[in-house]
Order: sequence, then structure tokens, then C-alpha cells
Amino acid sequence: MNLARRRFVALIGSLTATASVSSLAMAAKPAGLSEPVHRVATASPAVPADLLKAKPLDHALDIARRGLQNCQAQVDDYTTMMVIRERVGGQLGAHQYIAAKIRNRKIENGKIVQPLSVYLNFLKPSTIKGREVIYVEGANNGNIIAHEGGFKGRYLPTVRVKPDSMLAMRGQRYPMTEIGVENLIEKLIQRGEKAKTYPDAQCDLRQNARVKDRVCTVFQLTQPTKRPGSEFHKAQIFIDDAYNVPIRYIAYDWPRVANAKPEIIEEYNYMNLKINVGLKDSDFDPENPKYNF
Repeated sequence: MNLARRRFVALIGSLTATASVSSLAMAAKPAGLSEPVHRVATASPAVPADLLKAKPLDHALDIARRGLQNCQAQVDDYTTMMVIRERVGGQLGAHQYIAAKIRNRKIENGKIVQPLSVYLNFLKPSTIKGREVIYVEGANNGNIIAHEGGFKGRYLPTVRVKPDSMLAMRGQRYPMTEIGVENLIEKLIQRGEKAKTYPDAQCDLRQNARVKDRVCTVFQLTQPTKRPGSEFHKAQIFIDDAYNVPIRYIAYDWPRVANAKPEIIEEYNYMNLKINVGLKDSDFDPENPKYNF
């Protein structure tokens, strides 16, 4: 393996890409970052009576299903500032700030008429600043196209690798094919349906929470018992009231010892979400002169 490839193996691993509501939000507070991702206001306990009559988990799943239908029918594309961190190999990584352009998959008569398309520009931390990644479903022989930024980008080549390859998955919880709000909604529905089969699973609902300037309804799902296949102890889902889609998801592991703070498994924030901005094929083309491939 040559020197450039060895260095690329080391860097590709970082590609792409709840206690009470208030206490868990504080546990997830990013340290030393200027973007106010942690400005999650304590949710108001005032919930309409009709919602209190329904089981919160059923209500959450209903919102998620309606959000998925709306996303599939009404959302063609969007731009967002993704702020994510994941625990991989027992280690929780730093927050990553990623400017993203995403075009949703569209299917007509059983055929894909608009493939899932993704462009990522990594902004923080400095170790990944300048990295760019493109993925277009069904194009480029199914590969992601990526290059490094900064000094490393001067001598490391643009590469093409399978999104689920060992190289691309190094240091990642999910392949890039699972990125985006629509995929997040589908994952939340799957996890909610699984939680419904557990008799001790609990779901709490709060309204009027805020993620920055967005008003959200928060569902906190708790699974007291760790079972085979259970993916988290507690999770918070912040549903944007206007867009009816999740813009923040954070999951916590079971405490290793009694009364210990919950440890974050994964956190995904979709900040400054702008829907149906009219993205073009050129936004997902490495030959775009505005990019540095």
C-alpha cells in the first residue's frame, strides 16, 4: 500500500456522512463550538387534552408517518447545516459541522425518476475542514467521490469508493446511502415500532421546545430493559412543528453504573433547514467549478 493510500485509509474513516428533556439536552451540550446547537429550551409541559388521551408513542409514530408521506410527496430537495457526532468503537467523536445539499429520491410507477443525491462540505473541526463528498444514487458506478481539504488535500487524490465498503465505513455508524431527513424518519418509525413490542417502554411528549429558532414537539422514548436488538436506552426526537419533520435526534446508552450520566451514542441535527430550493444536477457534479475536486 503506497503512502497516499495509507494516509487516505486513516482519513476516510471520518467521512459522512434522553433523564428529563432539559437534563439530557445539557448532557449533549457541545463544548467550545460557536454554532448554538445546544440551545434546546426546556419544553413546556402543557399538552392539549386530546393528545394526553392518546399514547405518546402512538402519537409520535403517527406524526412520523405523516411526516414521511409529506417528505416523499412534497420535499424535492433541501439545504442544511448538519451537526453530527457518533460513538464508534467506544469513542464519542467531536461535533462535525457539515454544509449539505440533498435531493430526495423520487419514485414514479416503481421507477426512480430522481435519485438520492448528496453533496457535503465539511466545515469543522479543523482536521476535516475543506473535505468534500458527493454521492448520487445509481451514478459513478455506485461510488462516493471524496477528497480531503487543507494541506492533506494538496497531495491526496480525489477517490471513488463504495459507500458500504470497509474503507468508507471506517469510523462511521451508517453508510452515506442512509443520510438525510427522509432516511432518519424511516429509521425512527422502525425503532418506534420495535419499542411498542416492549411492555416497559415509555414515551413522554412535550411541546414548545426550541432548537435555535425552530419550535418543536419533543418525544422522549425510554427503554429501561436492555434487550437483544435494543439500540438505545433513551432517545429524544425533536419534530419541527412547521415542517413536520425531525430536525434533532439524540440517543443515549444504558448507564454502565447506577446514577451515572447517560452516554451519547449518536446525535444528528439539521440546522437552518431550507426546503425546495431548486437544486440542480450541477450541485452534485464533481466538475462544478465552485467545488475543489
